[in-house]
Amino acid sequence: MSRIAQRFEQLMQSGRKALIPYLTAGDPDASFSVPLMHAMVEAGADILELGVPFSDPMAEGPVIQRAMERALEHHISLDEVIEMVRTFREHDATTPVLLMGYLNPIEVMGYEKFVNHAIDAGVDGVLLVDLPPEEADLLKKHATDRHLDTVFLVSPTTTDERIAAIADASGGFVYYVSLKGVTGAGNLDIEQVIDRVNQIKRHSDLPVGVGFGIKDAESAGRISAVADAVVVGSALVKLIEANQNSQADAIMAVKSLISSMRKEMDTISASSAA
Repeated sequence: MSRIAQRFEQLMQSGRKALIPYLTAGDPDASFSVPLMHAMVEAGADILELGVPFSDPMAEGPVIQRAMERALEHHISLDEVIEMVRTFREHDATTPVLLMGYLNPIEVMGYEKFVNHAIDAGVDGVLLVDLPPEEADLLKKHATDRHLDTVFLVSPTTTDERIAAIADASGGFVYYVSLKGVTGAGNLDIEQVIDRVNQIKRHSDLPVGVGFGIKDAESAGRISAVADAVVVGSALVKLIEANQNSQADAIMAVKSLISSMRKEMDTISASSAA
C-alpha cells in the first residue's frame, strides 16, 4: 500500500479529511521549498503537492505562472525538485508527496529514469496536467512496477464514460477540478461539486480530492464536507509571493492559512460525525 493510500485510510478511520497544500518547487528560490514543506506539515497538511516548474504551465493562472517564472529564474529542474523531496525525507518519512507538473520534463528525462529517481527519493505520486490516461501507458507501466501512484484530473465537463476511464487509470486518489478555467479563477458552486463527486464515486472506490477555487478556511470547510480531500494552491502561492523576501514571514503566513483550514475542516468533520 502506498503512502498516499495509507494516509487516506488513517484519515478515514479518524473521521477526518485530507488537506493537500500546493507549492511551486524553487519559488522564490530553492532555499524556501523544503522548510515550507515541513511548515505545511506542522500546520496540518496531510499530503504535499509539489509543483515542478515549467515554462508553459497551461493550467495555471497568473499567480502560479509567476511562481514558476521565479523558480525558473533560478534554473530549478526536475532533478532538483526530486532532490528537494530526498532532503525532505531526511526528517519526514511519512507525509506523502505528489509531484504536479507537465509532461515535457519527464519525457526529456525518460519515463523509467524519472520513476526510479522519484521513488528512490521518496516521491509517492505524480499528476501530469497534459497527459491524458489514453496516452499514459509508458508512464503507467514503470509507475505500476515501482508503486508510484498516478493521479488524473476530472473536470466539470468530463463525460460519464470518460470519468470511468480516468478513475480506472488513477492511483492514490482522483482529482476533481471544480472550476472551468485555470488555477485561481472563479467561485465555487458547491451543489455542482457535490453532484460531480458523487458521480466520480459511482465509478471508483478511490478517494476524491477537490481543487481550484479554495481560498480560505470557509471554502476549505465547505468542500471537506463533500470530498475526501481539499487541495489548495493559489491562495498559498500568493502568500509566498507577498513574503518572498523573508522565509520566516512566508512560513508564518503559510502556516496561519493552513492551520485555519485544518481547524475548520476538523470542525466540519466533527459536526458531521456527531
